[in-house]
Amino acid sequence: MSGPAILVVAPMPAFPTSAGNRRRLLTTCAALQRGGYAVDLAYYAHEDQIYRRFGQHPPTDEAAAAGLFRHTFRIEPRGTIPLTTRARCFPIDAWCPEEVGAFVAWYGQAYPETRAILMNYVFLSRALEAAPPGLLTLIDTHDRFADRQRQYRPFRAEPNFFYTDRPGEAAGLARADIVLAIQSEEAAYFRTITDRRVHLLPPRFPARRPFAAPARVERIGFLGHGNDPNLFSIRRFAAAWSTDWTPARPELVIAGEIGDSLGPAARPGVKFAGYVPALEDFYDGVDLVVAPILMGSGLKMKVAEALSFGKPVIGTALGFEGFDPVCPDHCLRDAEAVKDRVLALAADPAGLEALTRACTDLFAGYNERAECAETALLAMLPEPGTDPSPAENPLPASEPIRVRTPLASGCLTCETSLRSNLRADDDLGLLVATERVAPPGNAPYTPVRRRWFAKAGDGVPDAGPEAGLAGLRLALSPEWVRDRRLPPPLRADLATRFAPVAPDWEAQARRVGATPEGTILVLTLPRHLASGLHPNAAFEIGAPTRELALRRVTLLNTGQGLMYATTRADLPGAPAAVTFAGLAAHAEASTILFLHDDLIGRITVLADTAPIPEPLP
Repeated sequence: MSGPAILVVAPMPAFPTSAGNRRRLLTTCAALQRGGYAVDLAYYAHEDQIYRRFGQHPPTDEAAAAGLFRHTFRIEPRGTIPLTTRARCFPIDAWCPEEVGAFVAWYGQAYPETRAILMNYVFLSRALEAAPPGLLTLIDTHDRFADRQRQYRPFRAEPNFFYTDRPGEAAGLARADIVLAIQSEEAAYFRTITDRRVHLLPPRFPARRPFAAPARVERIGFLGHGNDPNLFSIRRFAAAWSTDWTPARPELVIAGEIGDSLGPAARPGVKFAGYVPALEDFYDGVDLVVAPILMGSGLKMKVAEALSFGKPVIGTALGFEGFDPVCPDHCLRDAEAVKDRVLALAADPAGLEALTRACTDLFAGYNERAECAETALLAMLPEPGTDPSPAENPLPASEPIRVRTPLASGCLTCETSLRSNLRADDDLGLLVATERVAPPGNAPYTPVRRRWFAKAGDGVPDAGPEAGLAGLRLALSPEWVRDRRLPPPLRADLATRFAPVAPDWEAQARRVGATPEGTILVLTLPRHLASGLHPNAAFEIGAPTRELALRRVTLLNTGQGLMYATTRADLPGAPAAVTFAGLAAHAEASTILFLHDDLIGRITVLADTAPIPEPLP
């Protein structure tokens, strides 16, 4: 039996630490480890699904996490996480599926020596009800979520992250023994809605670079994740900065995932640096950091991070909320005021020196409060005991296991490993699919996964289907549906290989006609496909497999008794007429592999019972 530990559950991974909530997760886990606890991290793969639904590869590094924590686990969401609601707000449990509670119950039996469980975000609080009796429970709130949607109104936008009301947030907090707040304003708010103990725990940021005042400012920087508060704020600041910009003024460098959300449009005086693997490279390349934050809650981790690298920061009052600022340069009104102040200081050595001193004092005071808060938190936790619980991660440390299968137009390689933070491999090619559940023979909730890579090239003309894929639950990579960077012959080969996997939904279809646009099928399909634009890819499986183009979807009153099946409650069916271009005109039965969003559909086109009418002129 291993020694005393704390279980930490989070809907985001710890690595790569490319977003503020990941930095918060990592700093909190580090505090627990400094207190003598072994930390077990369970990643509820919420973010993985969201990234794939937006056509991006999930930035997740399971191998890095396995190297830091005693045990690491992965909880797969089985349904679609709702990003919007027609109600006034989300119910408090709308984002907490049963899978998270099932994991907590399993973990409590498997590791009875665990002293506490820390749940990240109040919207996962329902899973605490599955914790064993007597276990200390904590919620790290990260943000206030009651009435969060109101922050979007000045930007005429709709939120695409969780929000609830005060009674819902209060009900979630009531499930914990201790509520952790990231900054003082939110701690005060939480104390008004719950009788649970609320503890202010700002994250500690060790100094990475000494403060040094620049003689002049040539480059200002903003590094951020692509969430809405960052996006709305830096978009407005960049617009203000580029207006009347001249080469004599500093250049604005925007780095991080937010660059993908801002789009490719260039502005005078604005440079997109993209994702930065090493934070040092970004901060060493700018003279001053801006935090023109106009919306959001929680603590702006980007401010603390910039200060930890010794960079002077100028920003709005909201950007410095939780830091107890006293300098006017940390309490500015809006993006235009931040711009004006940067321009006023750009060639003012004395002013830059004063700003840097203010930032030095601000950071020292902040870290002193954070250290005291950490000490107080550890005093609230059960005594960890004398056993330091040495790292004993049971995950395999061996080299990845690879199985190569030749294709008619290249090669398909299955790799079993912890490697996850990748889109391609120099030898194996592009990542095309990831298994959703644990590989056979592994313990429950292991983050080890089978992943499939495809590489174009000279293949074997008569390569047959690989039986090992039948029935597997897979998540396909964006190359299938969004950017289509794989060559068409390889896409067709891969569709043939992946046709037997377990679909998220299945349907029967009947040919009912043809138009110049293509062949019309009647079937029942997931209701959401009948509205809005949903990037997709479709293949008629056969010899040869051919790629189709979806031209039209029209809702009908009846599905003509055709079969529609799914095990997911979030995929209700709707009868529709669907037009595919490229569908073969033969009368025999055929199969269509239909890929969309984060889902796989399989359509069985029934054999024709009557001749198909000729296309209309």
